[in-house]
Amino acid sequence: MFTLLSGLYKYIFQKDEYCILILGLDNAGKTTFLEQSKTRFNKNYKGMSLSKITTTVGLNIGTVDVGKARLMFWDLGGQEELQSLWDKYYAECHGVIYVIDSTDEERLAESKQAFEKVVTSEALCGVPVLVLANKQDVETSLSIPDIKTAFSDCTGKIGRRDCLTQACSALTGKGVREGIEWMVKCVVRNLHRPPRQRDIT
Repeated sequence: MFTLLSGLYKYIFQKDEYCILILGLDNAGKTTFLEQSKTRFNKNYKGMSLSKITTTVGLNIGTVDVGKARLMFWDLGGQEELQSLWDKYYAECHGVIYVIDSTDEERLAESKQAFEKVVTSEALCGVPVLVLANKQDVETSLSIPDIKTAFSDCTGKIGRRDCLTQACSALTGKGVREGIEWMVKCVVRNLHRPPRQRDIT
């Protein structure tokens, strides 16, 4: 009887929690993506004005519920001096969203270098990676094929994991919901990193 009641309690009052890192260079649109995610998935959330978002120093945290899954986002600062802190969060994470500023062709090689460090980290072995080619609302932005070509050296280093490159505009919200839903499917089926149990509050 206790086991039955315990199972019922977990079913009703607990969610599986998954920690998702949002990484990328500074000014790629990581915080804007986080705000759009919270706005789209949290009914009563009144997001901050997207025009008032500034460069992240440290991290921003946000939570989104998608079905029985709760995603805890850690949006980490992308400045070069802060990138050395990213790996401190790898052991706890279940997925990575890597945001690329597809309007900034000059920094594409720098972004690729940072991405390569992420996907070659042993601590992230098997963790799903969603690559967002952000700022697709800008006419001069690089296309998905352009981004894939620029990052082609990394293809063999991605290893055995779910990985998707997707067009996105964090400013308009285009591609945000699809990206989050893809990530949820991937983290739920990844048996190598089980979720944490959290009471619904």
